[in-house]
Amino acid sequence: MHNQNMLDNFVAIAWGLIFILWGFTILVDFIPASLGVFGTGLIMLGLNAARALKGISTRNDTTVFGVIASVWGGLELARPSLHLPFELTDWTIFAIVLIVLGAIQLMREALRIRKSMIIPGD
Repeated sequence: MHNQNMLDNFVAIAWGLIFILWGFTILVDFIPASLGVFGTGLIMLGLNAARALKGISTRNDTTVFGVIASVWGGLELARPSLHLPFELTDWTIFAIVLIVLGAIQLMREALRIRKSMIIPGD
């Protein structure tokens, strides 16, 4: 029961942070929406990090959403200062997000397979 209460606290804090972040993002004209997207991703990843540090299982949907939002928002924020050999359009950003998600999926599966191949006691 203790873990459930802690999880509820983490989730409530994360939602509170997201509401405050988006309130300021909408209210203050000079804060770009991409900063809100990036911040939302970091909050979701932070929620899972807090879960993991306290021994509570993480949520895949929160991780995926956090990665998508932070990569997308980060690329949108960095777009003016990036000097890439291609135009960084919305579709290009979407493609990069898909590549990042695919790479994460492959790494997680490779680690899972490696872990299952390790024989205890050897």
